[in-house]
Amino acid sequence: MARSVKTAVIGAGPGGLVAARELRREGHEVTVFEKSTRVGGTWVYDPSTDSDRVAVHGSLYRSLRTNLPRQLMGFLDYPFPGPSESFVDPRAFPAHEEVLAFLEGFGRDFGVLEMVRFGAEVVRVWLARDGGEWSVEWRNDDGSVAEERFEAVVVANGHYSVPRIADIPGIDKWRGEQIHSHNYRIPEPFRDQVKCVHEDCEVEFDDGASLHADCIFYCTGYEYHFPFLETNEFISIEDNRVGPLYKHVFPPAVAPWLSFVGIPNKASFFMTLELQSKWIAQVLSGKVTLSSQETLMASIEAYYQELEHVGQPKHHTHSLHPNEIEYLNWLASEVSLPSIEEWKIQMYHAVIESFKSGIDGFRDDWDTEYWTGKSISAFSKGARTH
Repeated sequence: MARSVKTAVIGAGPGGLVAARELRREGHEVTVFEKSTRVGGTWVYDPSTDSDRVAVHGSLYRSLRTNLPRQLMGFLDYPFPGPSESFVDPRAFPAHEEVLAFLEGFGRDFGVLEMVRFGAEVVRVWLARDGGEWSVEWRNDDGSVAEERFEAVVVANGHYSVPRIADIPGIDKWRGEQIHSHNYRIPEPFRDQVKCVHEDCEVEFDDGASLHADCIFYCTGYEYHFPFLETNEFISIEDNRVGPLYKHVFPPAVAPWLSFVGIPNKASFFMTLELQSKWIAQVLSGKVTLSSQETLMASIEAYYQELEHVGQPKHHTHSLHPNEIEYLNWLASEVSLPSIEEWKIQMYHAVIESFKSGIDGFRDDWDTEYWTGKSISAFSKGARTH
């Protein structure tokens, strides 16, 4: 018989929402902790920045649009709406408001909202001394603190909130402005800047070139950050490598009772979240089994050695490109699902090539009719074979 596991999910962004759904589908008892008052995570736009108040979670800027077309932004049985059924933005690469509306609808339609404790910020997670359960401590909006025990914990708090700042020699003497993309919201404050000719605002590059600038704008990514986890003996972060993690999900020493959703980057994100969640849910229920701790560790070490061999820096450990499709298909096979449809792979690669080409405005020139025809044709062919 499948086992039912009392599970805490940390975060009600896209990862936490789909994890909660998959866990519930497998018969688990699920509680989702969300420190804000709504679902959506990083897709909730907040005009505030860290300069306005401490620790703003969101990193969206006002005009942000998706990097992937809407056909790749949905889940397997809950597709992203087409242009004619759009919520607020029918474009092929819609604005962030469209994604948030999609996620809110997903939460309502699958009953996930009833699992969420809003205004509950997780502040501590630790393994009980008897080694049997996890203690989760959270702070409520009113300042009160509560604690509850769970058999398993799924971490889905996202990784686009803590800026990764470059260490540039001489930056302590820089008199111009510095800003990370985390705190960028609107373009108006930067209008009419790069015209500065003051000597104290000179920037020198490795190739000897220099320029005068008003502002250094860091687009250097984000740090993985789990301040609530008291699990240093099982897992740590070194140069933005969260490890050891088997397939970016399970720390072998405490698998499957602690897991992570959404660690990988440079991938088709929503597909990754869903397949990871299905895997976690089925491993917890006993439908899918993991290998021994020693075997999992050996696999992780082999992966690290492979990265070192190809010269991939440690801080890119969780960057899946160019092997993202291989990873997705591996996850799919673990949960007895077919491989990713060919039309989705073709569409994904077309997007990647467009980004690499540097063509400005390709999202507005996207051939929506062509790709819509591809997806409809594939759906019709699949329906006939079933």
